[in-house]
Amino acid sequence: MANIKKGDLVQVITGATQARGGDRGKQGRVIEVLSERNRVIVEGVNFVTKHVRVGQSDRGTKTGGIEQHEAPIHVSNVALLDPETKKPTRVGFREEVVEKDGVKKTVRIRYAKKSGKDL
Repeated sequence: MANIKKGDLVQVITGATQARGGDRGKQGRVIEVLSERNRVIVEGVNFVTKHVRVGQSDRGTKTGGIEQHEAPIHVSNVALLDPETKKPTRVGFREEVVEKDGVKKTVRIRYAKKSGKDL
Protein backbone atom coordinates (compact mmCIF):
# COMPACT_ATOMS: atom_id res chain seq x y z
CA MET A 1 0.00 0.00 0.00
CA ALA A 2 1.36 3.40 -0.96
CA ASN A 3 2.32 5.95 1.68
CA ILE A 4 1.59 8.92 -0.59
CA LYS A 5 -1.44 9.15 -2.85
CA LYS A 6 -2.87 11.61 -5.35
CA GLY A 7 -4.39 14.63 -3.61
CA ASP A 8 -2.25 14.37 -0.45
CA LEU A 9 -0.64 17.48 1.00
CA VAL A 10 3.14 16.97 1.15
CA GLN A 11 6.30 18.93 1.94
CA VAL A 12 9.68 18.69 0.21
CA ILE A 13 12.24 17.61 2.84
CA THR A 14 15.48 17.49 0.81
CA GLY A 15 17.40 19.59 -1.69
CA ALA A 16 18.50 23.20 -1.73
CA THR A 17 16.73 25.66 0.54
CA GLN A 18 14.40 28.27 -0.89
CA ALA A 19 16.98 30.96 -0.09
CA ARG A 20 19.37 29.22 -2.49
CA GLY A 21 16.75 28.77 -5.22
CA GLY A 22 15.64 25.28 -4.24
CA ASP A 23 12.36 23.72 -3.19
CA ARG A 24 13.08 22.42 0.34
CA GLY A 25 10.28 23.40 2.71
CA LYS A 26 7.70 24.01 -0.02
CA GLN A 27 4.30 22.42 0.42
CA GLY A 28 1.85 21.35 -2.25
CA ARG A 29 -0.73 18.82 -3.37
CA VAL A 30 0.26 15.65 -5.19
CA ILE A 31 -0.96 15.92 -8.79
CA GLU A 32 0.17 12.48 -9.94
CA VAL A 33 1.89 9.40 -8.52
CA LEU A 34 4.25 7.49 -10.85
CA SER A 35 4.44 4.28 -8.82
CA GLU A 36 6.53 2.28 -11.31
CA ARG A 37 9.28 4.95 -11.10
CA ASN A 38 8.76 5.78 -7.37
CA ARG A 39 8.14 9.44 -8.18
CA VAL A 40 5.45 12.02 -7.53
CA ILE A 41 4.49 15.29 -9.22
CA VAL A 42 3.76 18.02 -6.67
CA GLU A 43 1.85 21.20 -7.50
CA GLY A 44 4.14 24.26 -7.49
CA VAL A 45 7.37 22.32 -6.88
CA ASN A 46 10.32 21.40 -9.15
CA PHE A 47 9.50 23.55 -12.18
CA VAL A 48 11.39 22.80 -15.39
CA THR A 49 11.51 24.78 -18.63
CA LYS A 50 10.39 22.97 -21.76
CA HIS A 51 10.87 24.33 -25.28
CA VAL A 52 7.90 23.38 -27.47
CA ARG A 53 8.13 23.53 -31.24
CA VAL A 54 5.83 26.06 -32.91
CA GLY A 55 2.86 24.38 -34.51
CA GLN A 56 -0.68 25.13 -35.53
CA SER A 57 -3.83 23.73 -33.97
CA ASP A 58 -7.00 22.75 -35.81
CA ARG A 59 -8.52 26.17 -35.16
CA GLY A 60 -5.52 27.99 -36.63
CA THR A 61 -4.00 29.26 -33.39
CA LYS A 62 -0.24 29.16 -32.93
CA THR A 63 1.20 26.85 -30.29
CA GLY A 64 4.68 26.45 -28.95
CA GLY A 65 7.26 28.55 -27.17
CA ILE A 66 8.80 28.18 -23.75
CA GLU A 67 6.61 26.49 -21.12
CA GLN A 68 7.18 25.74 -17.46
CA HIS A 69 5.63 22.77 -15.70
CA GLU A 70 6.23 20.52 -12.71
CA ALA A 71 8.69 17.64 -13.05
CA PRO A 72 8.55 14.45 -10.99
CA ILE A 73 10.59 14.13 -7.80
CA HIS A 74 11.47 10.97 -5.89
CA VAL A 75 8.92 9.86 -3.31
CA SER A 76 11.63 9.69 -0.61
CA ASN A 77 12.20 13.45 -0.95
CA VAL A 78 8.69 14.38 0.23
CA ALA A 79 6.87 13.80 3.51
CA LEU A 80 3.16 13.65 4.15
CA LEU A 81 1.80 16.55 6.21
CA ASP A 82 -0.18 15.92 9.37
CA PRO A 83 -3.66 17.35 8.67
CA GLU A 84 -3.92 18.84 12.19
CA THR A 85 -0.47 20.39 12.73
CA LYS A 86 0.55 20.93 9.06
CA LYS A 87 4.00 19.50 9.86
CA PRO A 88 5.78 16.62 8.11
CA THR A 89 4.95 13.27 9.62
CA ARG A 90 5.32 9.56 9.03
CA VAL A 91 2.57 7.29 7.77
CA GLY A 92 1.15 4.32 9.62
CA PHE A 93 -1.39 1.64 8.78
CA ARG A 94 -3.90 -0.12 10.98
CA GLU A 95 -6.29 -2.91 10.16
CA GLU A 96 -9.97 -2.68 10.93
CA VAL A 97 -12.79 -5.12 10.38
CA VAL A 98 -15.65 -3.60 8.40
CA GLU A 99 -19.01 -5.31 8.08
CA LYS A 100 -21.08 -4.67 4.98
CA ASP A 101 -24.25 -6.65 4.17
CA GLY A 102 -23.34 -9.28 6.74
CA VAL A 103 -19.87 -9.87 5.25
CA LYS A 104 -16.85 -9.05 7.39
CA LYS A 105 -13.81 -7.69 5.60
CA THR A 106 -10.43 -6.57 6.91
CA VAL A 107 -9.24 -3.25 5.46
CA ARG A 108 -6.01 -1.33 5.99
CA ILE A 109 -6.46 2.30 6.95
CA ARG A 110 -3.71 4.88 6.49
CA TYR A 111 -3.14 7.46 9.22
CA ALA A 112 -0.62 10.18 10.09
CA LYS A 113 1.55 9.28 13.05
CA LYS A 114 2.26 11.79 15.78
CA SER A 115 4.49 14.46 14.23
CA GLY A 116 7.59 15.62 16.04
CA LYS A 117 9.46 18.92 15.83
CA ASP A 118 10.98 18.40 12.40
CA LEU A 119 11.43 15.60 9.99
